[in-house]
Amino acid sequence: MRASLGGRMVAFHLPPPAAWGTGPLHSFGESCYGSQMTRSLLEDAFAHHVWATTRLIDRCLALSPEQLETGVPGTYGTIIETMRHLVAGDSDYLSIMTGDRAHLVEADHMDLPGLRVAMENHGVLWSELLAKDIDPDAMVHEVDEDDGYERDAAIGIRLAQALHHGTDHRSQICTALTTLGVDPPGIDVWNFGVQAGRIIEIVPKDRPTWVIR
Repeated sequence: MRASLGGRMVAFHLPPPAAWGTGPLHSFGESCYGSQMTRSLLEDAFAHHVWATTRLIDRCLALSPEQLETGVPGTYGTIIETMRHLVAGDSDYLSIMTGDRAHLVEADHMDLPGLRVAMENHGVLWSELLAKDIDPDAMVHEVDEDDGYERDAAIGIRLAQALHHGTDHRSQICTALTTLGVDPPGIDVWNFGVQAGRIIEIVPKDRPTWVIR
């Protein structure tokens, strides 16, 4: 793949998990408007994307080789195939948007621990890219060297697609887990926010635990 961004190469610093949520919690009316931003609006979204994927990998580590070959009709493939596709696709998005082929991951035969390491590395790369002064309307050109397919797409659209791709395939893997009688981990954004210290919840005693807003 080849990529360019307004004539510049762009690259992505995701703070380590221990640092997530160390910043102050803000009152909506007090600081959402009129103050200088110090972080990308998409930082939490991509931090969740990486966290949810690695958390799901951790749940799958307990599966047998036979269980990893479980698939559900209408989804991408088996659990291991889908996870490999998710991580490889993520590396492809990074490679195109940064113009750096070194970010490509050949995941076809990777095991779960290897996929986890790759996804953790992606977290750093996504964060470094988000820290740049990126124009969401800048067009990024890509060429598939296998068949010559070309596409121009705004970087804002490409970022949205990267998030959608991860969410879609994580959901498919969770569905496959349920067919095995395995409870998927809680990986929605609220779960991430609580663990990262960016959400404070006060739950009424009589509120059902399954209620999620």
